[in-house]
Amino acid sequence: MSELEVVEEAGATGAPPATVEKRAISAPGVLNEAWAYPRPSSFSRGLRLDIKGITILLISGTASIDESGQTVHAGDFSAQTRRTYRNITTLLAAEGATWKDVVRTTCYLRDIERDYAAFNEIRTEFFKQQGLDPLPASTGIQAILCRPDLLVEMEAMAIFETRPS
Repeated sequence: MSELEVVEEAGATGAPPATVEKRAISAPGVLNEAWAYPRPSSFSRGLRLDIKGITILLISGTASIDESGQTVHAGDFSAQTRRTYRNITTLLAAEGATWKDVVRTTCYLRDIERDYAAFNEIRTEFFKQQGLDPLPASTGIQAILCRPDLLVEMEAMAIFETRPS
């Protein structure tokens, strides 16, 4: 069967394709919206997908940013890491989720050689406080972040059975 025949067969039922319900996640009390910057940035702080009784939360790269869009704790790696966890925790809570629903994180460090030991210590302490078992899958990457005063940025993915709103 050719690629065209596969496409035609897939659309032969006449029914519109099923769509995945999705909506933006926000927590304006602790973290501004990216489009509110003086030079707006085009992304959601997170995205909620609801698929056949399963909810997936995709938390965008999140850093030590406050409700006004300002970097907080410039130059203090530990404080920035804790604020980043606070921001992600609040985004999760906005959708009724916790860190126990998180299955994956990606952690971007400006200087991984200098800061990884401190990062791992803070992460271990935080995950113990959250009572996580098993721990989320995770990747640590050295990266140039979008602002020179940011030292850490994290993404997270949470999955859980859809809960009533």
